Amino acid sequence: MSIHAAVAAIVSSRMTSAAREDKRRRSAERERRARGEPHLVSAFIDAGDPYSFLLAQYLPVLAERYAITITIHLVPPPTAAAAPDAPRLAAWSRRDAAILAARAGLQTGIAEPDAAALTAAQHLLAAAITAKDAPHRCLRILSALWAGTTLPDMAAGDATAAMARGSIYLQHAGHYLGGVTHYGGEAYWGIDRLHYLESRLHGLGLRRDGGDKPCFAPPPDMAEGPPRNGGDIHWFLSFRSPYTWLAAPRIAALAQAHGAKLHLNFVLPMVMRALPVPLEKRRYILMDCAREARRLGIPFGKIVDPVGKPVERGYAILHHAIAAGRGLEFTLAFLEGVWAQGLDAGSDSSRSGLARITANAGLDWGEMRHHLDDDGWRAVAETNRQTMLDGGLWGVPSFGVNGQFFWGQDRLWAVDAALRNPALT
Repeated sequence: MSIHAAVAAIVSSRMTSAAREDKRRRSAERERRARGEPHLVSAFIDAGDPYSFLLAQYLPVLAERYAITITIHLVPPPTAAAAPDAPRLAAWSRRDAAILAARAGLQTGIAEPDAAALTAAQHLLAAAITAKDAPHRCLRILSALWAGTTLPDMAAGDATAAMARGSIYLQHAGHYLGGVTHYGGEAYWGIDRLHYLESRLHGLGLRRDGGDKPCFAPPPDMAEGPPRNGGDIHWFLSFRSPYTWLAAPRIAALAQAHGAKLHLNFVLPMVMRALPVPLEKRRYILMDCAREARRLGIPFGKIVDPVGKPVERGYAILHHAIAAGRGLEFTLAFLEGVWAQGLDAGSDSSRSGLARITANAGLDWGEMRHHLDDDGWRAVAETNRQTMLDGGLWGVPSFGVNGQFFWGQDRLWAVDAALRNPALT
């Protein structure tokens, strides 16, 4: 392992540690008290984003449940750098938000808003976010917009100016999408991460009703009851995706429990497909993966980024490991190696490089190393990428079950449901 890789692993381990998170949170509270400020939760709403609509349905609940001040910021759609495939993102978001809303018991009438209605709603929101009862007003506007009904008769404001201000606040909050809440230096995207915010507020003694259950708790990967025997799961993965690592041991367990065949559809990382990944996005993903890994009990944080040649070397071996019936074992070994063990896949070292990863997968390095110059994997990766795009997605980890696609390590419960009910997909 190079000195650079060793240092990277040490630095990333410290940055993603629970101790670092706790220190950051305690520092934020000291600074808040020193400034004499209230417990301020910022919410960022993009009127055309269905995840923002789901979040808006919980804002009045949070305002009543906790001794906090909620400030709502209106933000525009994400930039091309933050959302490089905007049409697919818009279509997928509506599908996924509808699935999530049904699971959370929220309003599910999610269809693409009319352009004129969206513009009108943005102007109404620009005024509503400054009102004393802003969470309730915003919810009324968004409920009408997403249900396709008449917008409420309210005062309008300057949406352009409001979104410009909101963009600045969103950048300061360290994020790049709507549907985000922020408190004390930490961002929480969507209702999937809202429980982290609630846990933090509860820990500060801010809950008014004496309860401890969050608005929406992460569903378990598998529902209760006997699993279905059989089926196919197409897992679209990338060796450079930390979310792929968080999904890896769990999707393997899910497939095994269902007796389903797990197909390993590896694709090139987004940045290696000329898709930009802004700094704010990289930082948030690292922080989010760290707290998700702690919740899930998955090792994470001792990282040597495999971008570039290390990924290509890994795929060259994976291509042959799949043929040898050890594809899953190699995938798990590679992902854990680079995201949790600080192994350098760009090195051949038997102690800290690709040779060790290969051995951890139960494969013979002396045999597998001869495949490193075989580019046959590239055509397979491209076919996998096209299949993923045809399913309406472009990012990983994604999963295809019975012709239906799901995106994200936090959608394994949807994969489980699709396996149990193939007739519904």
